[in-house]
Amino acid sequence: MTDFKLTYATMFNPPEELHTQYDAALHRVKARFGAEYAMLIDGKDVFADEKFEDHSPVNTDWTLAVMQKGNQKHAQAAMQAARAAFPAWSHMPWQKRVELLRKAAALIEERIFELGAAMSLEVGKNRMEALGDVQETADLISYSCHQMEKNDGFIVPMGKDPLVGYDSTNISMLRPYGVWLVISPFNFPFALSGGPMGAALAAGNTVVLKPATDTPWIVRLLADCFRDAGLPEGVVNFVTGPGRTLGQALVDSPEVDGVTFTGSFDVGMKMYRDFANGNYVRPTILELGGKNPVIVSRNADLERAAIGIVRSAFGLQGQKCSAASRVLVEGPVYNDLLARLKELTEKLVIGDPTERTATTGPVINASVYTEFKEFNEELSQAGAFLTGGKVRSGGLYDKGYFCEPTFAVDVPFSHRLWKQEMFLPIATIGKVDSLEQAMGIANDVNYGLTAGFYGAENEVDWFYDKIEAGVTYANRPQGATTGAWPGFQPFGGWKGSGSSGKNAGGHYYLPLYMHEQIRTRIK
Repeated sequence: MTDFKLTYATMFNPPEELHTQYDAALHRVKARFGAEYAMLIDGKDVFADEKFEDHSPVNTDWTLAVMQKGNQKHAQAAMQAARAAFPAWSHMPWQKRVELLRKAAALIEERIFELGAAMSLEVGKNRMEALGDVQETADLISYSCHQMEKNDGFIVPMGKDPLVGYDSTNISMLRPYGVWLVISPFNFPFALSGGPMGAALAAGNTVVLKPATDTPWIVRLLADCFRDAGLPEGVVNFVTGPGRTLGQALVDSPEVDGVTFTGSFDVGMKMYRDFANGNYVRPTILELGGKNPVIVSRNADLERAAIGIVRSAFGLQGQKCSAASRVLVEGPVYNDLLARLKELTEKLVIGDPTERTATTGPVINASVYTEFKEFNEELSQAGAFLTGGKVRSGGLYDKGYFCEPTFAVDVPFSHRLWKQEMFLPIATIGKVDSLEQAMGIANDVNYGLTAGFYGAENEVDWFYDKIEAGVTYANRPQGATTGAWPGFQPFGGWKGSGSSGKNAGGHYYLPLYMHEQIRTRIK
């Protein structure tokens, strides 16, 4: 594997050794089912009076871990620990912080197979997407370190004032805010925890991390990587518990100097408004989902388009904010593309995502499973199904939350589900008369995260110019709307998809975790 670099674009043809090591790690991880895991506050394991069991969506009989149900007291303790650790961490030379973070990234890579196996079991990701999530986390942390080095700590000499008889120097410095709160989602529990953490920590902030209730186990394993890398006590704090109590206590805390949240639009906007109730404006980095279009021109390579659309619509069971959820196809190629999409989708293997042959695992929980059935009932009344539309039953399917990858057709463009994010393996396909009509429909949503295009080379620049999205792909078989990778495709959205206008894993992300101070000195 020495010549193999795992990224989203390369994961579709891995070396055999990768599968061998994953299978061995899976055996070790399963042997630890049901173990209890603590919160991590001020470098110490902290246990709560109340616990909760973390069950696998693959088989709900499996108890993966016993986790702590933290409360307001734990939120306060974590914030206080982060505050106490901030002076020393922020004044540590940035080169030393980078050194420690690179150790954390190296530990993530060293543990990638066990982490990937745990993620498959807890999230339902197939083995390649799970390993990709872990590797992306290491690369995101490393990229923040690279940006700190490239910009020499973000210390920039400015112009000298033309003062006669005096020597005037001006220096611009980016300095950390203080205590940074990271609230991460279930779908990328590693990358969307570790990526923001890496940026916040490289900048000199301390961190309090709260994972989604569905994925506390894998995020505790991430916190262990930072701890084991030798970061000082209190620099990284990890708490678990319900969002409505523990999470709200964190958001309401006056100790929070900045927050990164990834999740639904409604929850993120409530957090944004709640966070605004403090004494002054504090940085709020929000990534809030998408309703991502794919436009297919009459001049498209349909084979390439079909592969890219299926991968992006049904990777991680459509539970990606970047998933391809709307496909707009010019009339002359509509029927041919439908035939190819149907053929490819029906070849997907739905099953235990830890199995090598499985491409599609379960959705995350019972609530989402119910939503899948409800959305498909609504779609069946408005149009028809090219593929899917049902949950799977019998055998292993009765133990988990397995849904069929679903393409809905003949649904009027006026239907609400053309605009509402479903976060499920469901995509709607519509026929358009022109690319201009497709672009109008593509942009007529509150979201603007990712978008894909398949067509002639002379149409690509038109697409880039007109589409309202932060991450755009043209003629990409590896994924129509998915597959951003740090250092290659920085990830972030416009409009209701993001708050900062700067993309993670890119040139302009790390400075979001710092504020500027100008130092003028007269001699």
